[in-house]
Amino acid sequence: MEYHNPVLLKETVDGLNIKPDGVYVDVTFGGGGHSREIMKRLGPNGKLFAFDQDEDAQANVIDDPRFMLIPENFGFIKRYLRFHGVKAVDGILADLGVSSHQFDVAERGFSTRFDAALDMRMSQKNELDAFKVVNEYEEKDLKRMFFEYGDLRNAGALAARIAEARKDTPIKNTGELKEVLSRFLPAHKSNKILAQIYQAIRIEVNREMDVLKDFLEQSLEVLKPEGRLSVISYHSLEDRLVKRYMRNGMFEGEPERDMFGRFEVPFKSIEKLIIPTDEEIKQNNRARSAKLRVAEKI
Repeated sequence: MEYHNPVLLKETVDGLNIKPDGVYVDVTFGGGGHSREIMKRLGPNGKLFAFDQDEDAQANVIDDPRFMLIPENFGFIKRYLRFHGVKAVDGILADLGVSSHQFDVAERGFSTRFDAALDMRMSQKNELDAFKVVNEYEEKDLKRMFFEYGDLRNAGALAARIAEARKDTPIKNTGELKEVLSRFLPAHKSNKILAQIYQAIRIEVNREMDVLKDFLEQSLEVLKPEGRLSVISYHSLEDRLVKRYMRNGMFEGEPERDMFGRFEVPFKSIEKLIIPTDEEIKQNNRARSAKLRVAEKI
């Protein structure tokens, strides 16, 4: 099974400051690129746990007694590590978003390049799929989704058009969705706008923002003091959550300060924001919007 090159491979794994006998977690296993790089740096007593809810990732399991793939959503990282007897780890890596493989498998419905069923589930066990979102969500909820997750200023018009079109017959696939929204897709910008529409639906289907919040809060609990968190995000919503949580342990607002104006922070930043080089973007188009943040638990 073909998976593409992992993004910011060296920088992300370097950020973990691997100890040969440490315990690490790759919560977005995918094709195993980042995991294999971690394994190269582990000694005989090191251990790597990986998470991936996508059944396709099973084909890439690393045959090594130091490695274990947990086929679950990383929003449950604490629960499943505890299940396997692990209470604290030395480092956690996350490469958020959709893998190149998921984009390239037409029937998954992630890519604007193919006509496919309205699916977009990262795990086929999920009950909610893109068909249900497009055909059963109330117009106001579609509007919220397109505005919050797609950054689409005409979110209300998009939602109204879908609500109107599905009255007579359901919108069954991505081709029909494109046709329904064709008036909003001028030729010179259609790919960009479609990508924003698909992104919004995909984030809703997979509860990506909620899962990310759950993961970040649990990562603080399972990391040892001086343990590292290395996270790649691909759009501003993700990056904002990661940045704010690493900075002050909150997603919104500001922490309470003492009488001297000080407040406790959960992490210290290890690197400034890291982005791919022009050369990496040329070789791997998926890297173009990647942002890496690395922090150490205090």
